[in-house]
Amino acid sequence: MSKYSKLWDYIKTQECDSLKLSYEEIEQISGCPIDHSFLTYKKELLEFGWSVKKIWMKEKCVEFVHENSL
Repeated sequence: MSKYSKLWDYIKTQECDSLKLSYEEIEQISGCPIDHSFLTYKKELLEFGWSVKKIWMKEKCVEFVHENSL
């Protein structure tokens, strides 16, 4: 089980084409802070038809997109 499984479960239930979450929201949903390992774990999201479009370091947020919107 991935440390971001709760986050992936949340994202895959969203009925939108894109989703932007702050680091704080990601931490609340997943139960763990976002760190450099997120770059490795984000590949797991592809199984659910989603991907990470952009990570904003200054704004501390991440944009996720559904494969239908690519």
